[in-house]
Amino acid sequence: MATTASPTSLTSVTLEVADPEAAHRFHTALGVDTHVRLRASEAHSTGFRGFTLALTVSRRATVDSFLGAAVDAGATVLKPAAKSLWGYGGVVQAPDGTIWKVATSAKKDSGPATREIDEIVLLLGVEDVKAAKQFYVGRGLTVARSFGGKYAEFASGESSPVKLALYKRRGLAKDLGVPADGTGSHRIVLGSTGGSFTDPDGFAWEDATSLTPPSTASALS
Repeated sequence: MATTASPTSLTSVTLEVADPEAAHRFHTALGVDTHVRLRASEAHSTGFRGFTLALTVSRRATVDSFLGAAVDAGATVLKPAAKSLWGYGGVVQAPDGTIWKVATSAKKDSGPATREIDEIVLLLGVEDVKAAKQFYVGRGLTVARSFGGKYAEFASGESSPVKLALYKRRGLAKDLGVPADGTGSHRIVLGSTGGSFTDPDGFAWEDATSLTPPSTASALS
């Protein structure tokens, strides 16, 4: 039986912020201004918004450089950069409330810092990874990697600047160093090639043709 949903891929990530101009300045300082869009919003939101944007880089010095730039631009440190079993990384929260993680799999120093981002991953915190994964597969996304009910990652389309992944909400909050509780808007909208819809955890997708760069920052494309 054929699915009624159109094949879907992630084409853009739009953050809903109270002050787009200030958020654009922060994103420019962090070096991610060409990877995310901004939209003015006063939607109610408290606590953990249920997602994080993660930057993967190649060197430990680059992790420190990005985290330092974020703090200099007004971010709050949630987890200082430190070694772990998987590598080295840290977590900050932007003035607009978005949580950013910067990490590398390199466990030893391997040269001076660069401004190169190897990959940006949008991690959605969901209540049931298996159910959410099945929902997205039903929408036409292709699973690239999956670890039972703990984590799922989807293949990126050519037009997508960001990779989509799913993580259990409480596990994601713990990893970021924040309480898992939160209410109100997620304050994020995902661009979709498969029309507008909302996933089981309340994350909103809008048809890519209806998403236009905000007038406050022409560089956000």
